[in-house]
Amino acid sequence: MKAVWNGTVIAESDATVVVEGNHYFPAESVVAEYLKPSETHSTCPWKGVASYYSLEVGGKKNPDAAWYYPTPKTAAQDIKGRVAFWRGVEVLP
Repeated sequence: MKAVWNGTVIAESDATVVVEGNHYFPAESVVAEYLKPSETHSTCPWKGVASYYSLEVGGKKNPDAAWYYPTPKTAAQDIKGRVAFWRGVEVLP
């Protein structure tokens, strides 16, 4: 699977985990230079508290386009150490 935004591959892995229709990429498969920390957080009743990254690629910014669970709840341990994408990021086979 590939995560692509602004014509650039942000992440690529054949070991994604799919939860609720979202592909969670291993953190080491994501190009770290494109990720910028965000102050945004959200809470899922069964996964826990999510933190976000904004993407910066080719001078363009996509706020809060990636998220991860730093300390997921027990039921969501499969996504620990993984990053998912939305807001215009295409996830392609």
